[in-house]
Amino acid sequence: MYTLEIAGRPVAVVDVPTRDEAEAWLNDEAFQEDLMVLEHEGQPLWDGQAELRLRAATDEERSVFEDSMGDNDPGDDDDGEAFVVFLVDVTDPADDLSDRDD
Repeated sequence: MYTLEIAGRPVAVVDVPTRDEAEAWLNDEAFQEDLMVLEHEGQPLWDGQAELRLRAATDEERSVFEDSMGDNDPGDDDDGEAFVVFLVDVTDPADDLSDRDD
């Protein structure tokens, strides 16, 4: 497991077996766009410029990941998709728009 830090702040844990896979996930344009859309405390997780850094997840971060997954064992999924768990509260502003009753 690897932790994504944005400007030194641990933000997410991804469960992939190798650093190369973690870096591919981090460099994926769609994921980077998500980081600029998703918000924490009303601010985008990433401004598109702050340093993105990967490191090995700590034991505590691994526990958060495992607790979040519950009975959904990532090892049961053979489609190669990475599982991401955010370490901070995250909201999607698009959800707020779709929840409105016009």
